[in-house]
Amino acid sequence: MIELEGVPELIDPVMVAAFEGWNDAGDAASTAVAHLEREFKGEVFAALDAEDYYDFQVNRPTVFMDGGVRKITWPTTRLSVVRVGGDKPRDLVLVRGIEPSMRWRSFCNELLGFAHELGVELVVVLGALLGDTPHTRPVPVSGVTSDRDLAGRMDLEETKYEGPTGIVGVLQEACTHAGVPAVSLWAAVPHYVSQPPNPKATLALLNRLEDLLDLRIPQGELPEDARAWQVGVDQLAAEDSEVAEYVQTLEEARDTAELPEASGEAIAREFERYLRRRDVGPPGGHATADGGDGGPYRRDAPGGRSRPKPPKPDASGGPEGDDGEGTPED
Repeated sequence: MIELEGVPELIDPVMVAAFEGWNDAGDAASTAVAHLEREFKGEVFAALDAEDYYDFQVNRPTVFMDGGVRKITWPTTRLSVVRVGGDKPRDLVLVRGIEPSMRWRSFCNELLGFAHELGVELVVVLGALLGDTPHTRPVPVSGVTSDRDLAGRMDLEETKYEGPTGIVGVLQEACTHAGVPAVSLWAAVPHYVSQPPNPKATLALLNRLEDLLDLRIPQGELPEDARAWQVGVDQLAAEDSEVAEYVQTLEEARDTAELPEASGEAIAREFERYLRRRDVGPPGGHATADGGDGGPYRRDAPGGRSRPKPPKPDASGGPEGDDGEGTPED
């Protein structure tokens, strides 16, 4: 039995989790949870025992100096609670850590033990995968669930994915077996510029979380960082005609595929977000669309800048073996 001390009674709590590693292309998901912790001043109330779940030769501890005293930080997963204000205040139980190296089922059971003790009503797991998407367009974010009823109520996709999965997929499945409603939000990160950070993808995940939970999240410097990121990638792509041509191909494919989606529903969703912001004051490798690893890029030796490197196109103009659409794992 997990005993929690110093945690007040929570209001309509939702657990929001993200894990560094294979499920976190561009560090977009883990950065989103870190943003929530920072903006709402979350305080850590629990941490999982690193000895139980991590291989320290894979995820090494770090040494730092604290007032002249040498200390060690161990890789682990930490939990904090933040309260989101507004007309309908609610609490978020934030889970941020590293994908465990071992004992995944025990890891998920321990997290679900915390969820049970805190009265969590919904688990939302954030993830990011490498996709065949252009950096110049809005970041696609897919919301998926294994619960058919939940999919209908919250306008989500019912997952049909089959293939390799990470801790995000395993945790969502554990929630399903435990009878806890669970949702995964996946942002697609351009595979030709996969190195972190990717503030544009982080911002897209937070916007989708806002819509899902009907709350308002302060954006801080993320919009400015996202614009600067896109300008930087534009400049890198412009220096390589092959990359520029490939990006144009992706743009044309994306625009053609999404033309019907310029619907009243999409416009209404953006307008609702605008009203919410106006009315409320401030308060390693990675998963790919086909389940494998990815993220090719090269560095210019003199300046050390990252230069995106496109995959070899097939006859249709897209990367070999890819249909051009990102598919979340779970």
